[in-house]
Amino acid sequence: MAEREQQAALLKEIQTRFDRKIRENEISYLEYWKEQIDRVTALKPEGVAALQMQVHKISEMMANRIRTLKRES
Repeated sequence: MAEREQQAALLKEIQTRFDRKIRENEISYLEYWKEQIDRVTALKPEGVAALQMQVHKISEMMANRIRTLKRES
């Protein structure tokens, strides 16, 4: 029984570490994309077309990142 409890405790510890790492990665990604959007808002583009170009650029960056992640998995 003690071995089973140790295994359960170890499994719980591994799950906790995994969840923490996933959360840290998600925060990191969100901070990066927030920074990208903050840059666009700070630019004060001269018109809608310039703003659309910047938003499109961010969208392309996100799409590239998604493709990269899909290839890695």
